Order: sequence, then C-alpha cells, then structure tokens
Amino acid sequence: MAPRPLSHPGRVCWLCRTSFHSVCSVGIVHENVKMGSDGESDQASGTSSDEVQSPVRVRMRNNHHRRISTEDINKRLSLPADIRLPEGYLEKFAMNSPPFDKPMSRRLRRASLSEIGFGKLETYIKLDKLGEGTYATVYKGRSKLTDNLVALKEIRLEHEEGAPCTAIREVSLLKDLKHANIVTLHDIIHTDQCLTLVFEYLEKDLKQYMDDCGSIMSIHNVKIFLFQLLRGLAYCHKRKVLHRDLKPQNLLINEKGELKLADFGLARAKSVPTKTYSNEVVTLWYRPPDVLLGSTEYSTPIDMWGVGCIFYEMITGRPLFPGSTVEDELHLIFRILGTPTEVTWPGIVTSEEFKTYNFPKYQVEPLVNHAPRYAPKNKCLTVHSFEAKKRISAEEAIKHPYFRSLGEQVQTLADTASIFSVKGIALQKDPGKRSSIHPESSKTIKECRQHKLGAHKVWGKEYCLK
Repeated sequence: MAPRPLSHPGRVCWLCRTSFHSVCSVGIVHENVKMGSDGESDQASGTSSDEVQSPVRVRMRNNHHRRISTEDINKRLSLPADIRLPEGYLEKFAMNSPPFDKPMSRRLRRASLSEIGFGKLETYIKLDKLGEGTYATVYKGRSKLTDNLVALKEIRLEHEEGAPCTAIREVSLLKDLKHANIVTLHDIIHTDQCLTLVFEYLEKDLKQYMDDCGSIMSIHNVKIFLFQLLRGLAYCHKRKVLHRDLKPQNLLINEKGELKLADFGLARAKSVPTKTYSNEVVTLWYRPPDVLLGSTEYSTPIDMWGVGCIFYEMITGRPLFPGSTVEDELHLIFRILGTPTEVTWPGIVTSEEFKTYNFPKYQVEPLVNHAPRYAPKNKCLTVHSFEAKKRISAEEAIKHPYFRSLGEQVQTLADTASIFSVKGIALQKDPGKRSSIHPESSKTIKECRQHKLGAHKVWGKEYCLK
C-alpha cells in the first residue's frame, strides 16, 4: 500500500511514520537482555539480584502441586486466550513457577514469555508489505503463536543514533494503555538492525472506510464511530496522555466495526504543572487555531478540535478545513467561525503572530449552511471554540444526549469491552457503500465527471465522490 498523494496531508500508512525527529538512546527490548516483550526493564523489576535464566532450567520450590491449565498460564502471564503454547510447556511451567499465591518476578516472567516465543522474529511470518516510510516499513504478518494476522512495523536502526524517540515514545505509552478503542501492541523485538513493533491487525482506517462508502456514511454509523473515538480519547486524557495527531488515517477499523486510536508516535504524557511542547504537531487540516498561531502551551483540548473536524468529515464526506498552508488553514477556519475579536478570543488582538496575517473581517457562518446533514440535532460537540478551555472534554462529550439512542449500557462498559458487546448495537449499511464492481483505486475528478459520479467543491477545491 503506497502512500497517497499530497491531496490529503499526512496520507501515509499510520504505522510507517516519516516524521521521525531527534533520537534517544535507552535500553529497549532485546531478545536476550535489557527489556522483554512486556516492555519492562530490569531496573524496574526490583529483582536485580536474580540470575537471568530460563524458568525451565531454574528449579524453584513449589509446595502447591496442583494441575495447571492453559487458562492458568494465560492469566498468570497476561496471554491471549487463543495462544498456542509449546509442547510440554504446561508441565515445565508447573515444575518451575512459583506458587500461584506468590508474585512472579519480572525477570522470570520475561524468561517465560521468551520461551513461549515472544520477542523473537521467527515467531512471525511476513506476508504483504503495507507501506514504507523514511524510517519504517510495515508488513502484514501472521503470528505462529495464535495464527492471527498482525501488523509488523520494522523501524530501521542507525548504528550510532539508535531508535528514534517517536518509536520509544509509542512503545512506552502503548504498553500502559489497555482499552478496547486503542490499538494493541502485542510484542516488541529488538535486533542490531531494527526494532520491530507487533500490533494487532485492523483491515482499514477511517479514511479508507469513508472512501469505500462513497463518502456517504450512515448517520447511525457516524454516531457509533464518534462514540468509540471519544471513549478511547477519554481513557487517554484521564491518564494525562495527549494523542496530538488525530486524523482519519490514524483511526483504524476492523471488520466488526470497532474503531481504535493508533499511531502514538507524536503522543505525549502531559506533565503537571503545564509544560511547553512543540507546535509542530497535528496534521494541518486538524490543527486548532491556537496551535496554528504558534502556541506551545496546550492540553487535552488540542485533541478535541480534531474530533470536531473528523465528526464533520464523517457526516459530509469531505474535510472541514482543507488548508494548504498555515495561513490558508486559518483563512478557512475564520471564514466559518468568523475572524476572532477580543470578545470571541480574549488576548488575540495583541498577538503579534495574528496581526502579521491581517485577516479580513469574516462573519460567522452556521455549519449547517455547508452541510445540511450537520443539523443542530446532530451537533453534540462544542469543540470549535477559539479558546481551548471552552472546548468540551471527551469525558463530557460521551455523556451528551446525542448518544442517548445507544442506550445506558454503553456508559458503563469496562475499559476493555467493545461497544458491540452491548445487545442491539450494530452498524447499518452505509447508503453510499460501493458495490464490488467499482474499482478500489481512487478516481480523479476527470474520471468522476466522465462517469457522472460527481465532484464536490469546497473552498475552490474539488473532491471526488466515488
């Protein structure tokens, strides 16, 4: 899957980021030393005096001679239910593992995982190449442990520079984020040549989904996807994690309709008190005006602006603010929301960055004028506010009456439970869903006209309706 043209900024495979910048040197996962497939370091284990040996070769006292099942091991090591354990592993584990009522050291746990097959390249079979970037190549693969499909993100390592900070950041955050609407990091493999991250495999991203349904989604499906996006984001924000790169290409969808946040390469753990961050975050079309104007002090509202843009795009099938430059992006925002004043955005008139652009005095235009389906009854998010503090939070948004039709049970789901585990929750057929006779490749504007499929014009730019 080759990266798409620049008609949609950042349209590359979510896994193979090309914006790796600045590098760090830390002890990452290796097949035989510093860190295991669980992402835990030796220093953090509190068992540094232990010898690092296979549990099969280390005889430990176990006075509780009970029959151990695969389910026991899965729970003990936090393994997937469908994993295939090596032959004879149950007996070896029963002989050499500590009693189940006593804690298991991290070193012993890592040794156990390694013996099963985690942290080893030979455990995974490469299938098709999904995409390639400057620093990473992504493959569709299959796990020999579960026979399930996986996504293999291979990050090339420079001899002197080590692993990119974006990769280290993604690993450190994802290993602690366990949620039904966040992509799962299954395994980490470190060799001299590359760092391989093994993710769950999802069939497509939200942009591809919208393309496949001719950019005309069922409003019911929009609501289900939006709820899942907010649910995953609320989980992140509650843990002080900012995604900072929300866009349709970074929202993955499986065949069940489960939507998951992906690509945490630009994510950051928000410190307290407020810390200054880079303003070179978030793809241009989904970047809030305060960040566009150079603000480096922001918090969770930076993600909520992007949520509003994605909501509009799902409803209309076209981007809300498809700017080509920072100035163009601000023009498009102000043409809809009105040029900010001291009343609508306190302090803006004294901003040197704002004054340099000398924007015309645009008046506010209701979004419904540009998208009839974006009716007031569908509007649940006060996210397109100039002032970040006035944007609704993800936690507040999922409790909005807009989602009342999904039922009360969706509000009390466990973090790892899917919204589709609730009876009656299911996707509907999208009205624009293309039939199998349509080619998968995107059509040009000229082809759209020839086939009378139509083309939308937004701010003087045309977008094909396939």
